[in-house]
Amino acid sequence: MEEKDKNSIPDGRQENNSEKIQSLREMIYSAEKTLQGAKAMLLQLEGKKKVGRRKKLSEEEEDGKIIEGTFDGQIMLGTDGKQYPVPANYASKSKLVEGDMLKLTITTDGSFIYKQIGPAERKRLIGIVNQDEDGNYFITADGKPYRVLLASITYFKVDPGDEVTLVAPRDINSDWGSIENVIQKDRVSANNYFNKKDKTEEVDRDEKPLEKNTEPDQHSSIIDEWAPDFEELKKELNQPEE
Repeated sequence: MEEKDKNSIPDGRQENNSEKIQSLREMIYSAEKTLQGAKAMLLQLEGKKKVGRRKKLSEEEEDGKIIEGTFDGQIMLGTDGKQYPVPANYASKSKLVEGDMLKLTITTDGSFIYKQIGPAERKRLIGIVNQDEDGNYFITADGKPYRVLLASITYFKVDPGDEVTLVAPRDINSDWGSIENVIQKDRVSANNYFNKKDKTEEVDRDEKPLEKNTEPDQHSSIIDEWAPDFEELKKELNQPEE
C-alpha cells in the first residue's frame, strides 16, 4: 500500500480553493469597475472630462523612456538586461560607487538623463594616488588597489603621490572606488622639490668661495711679468743676420 504524501491536498479541498480564488478575482474586478464608474460619474457632475489616461500617456511621451539599473563602476546594468553608458563626469561629480541604483530617462530627442535613486552603503578609506606603466590611475588603500575613472582624476586635479579620501561600497567586494576629497596635494612632488632645493643650495655654497676669490694667481703674475722680455727676445731672433 502506497504512503500518501503529507503535503498533498485532497482533490475536493483543492477544487474548493480554486473556486474561492476565482470568486475573489471576480470581486476585485467588479470593485475596480465600480470604482472607475464612480470616478467617471464624479467627473461628469463636476463638469470635467475624463482625461486621466491621456495625461499619463502625455507624461510618458514628454519624459521619454524610463529604465532603472545598477551602476557597476563604469556603466549601468539595466533591469531589462541591457548596458547603458554613464557619463564619466556625472559619475565622478556624484561620487557613484558600484551597487548604486540609478534611474535613466531617455528623452524623445535621445538624451540620457541619470538620477541616483538608491545609494549603496559606503565605506571611506584614505589612499594614495598611483599610476601604472600604461598610464592608468588607481588608488591604493588598505593594501588594495582601487580603480577610479579618469574623469575623477581630472575633476580633482590629483597626481601620483597625492593623498585622497576614497569611497567604496561597504557590502560589495568591488575593484572600483570614487575620489571624495583631496587630503594632501603633491606629496611626492613636494618631497622631490625640497630635496632638489637642498642640493642646489649645497652646490651654491660650494661654488660661492670660488666666485669671491679675486686674488691674482702667482703663476699668471710671473708670466705677465716676463711677457715683455719674451717679446724682445722674439724680435731679436727674427732679425736677419748682417
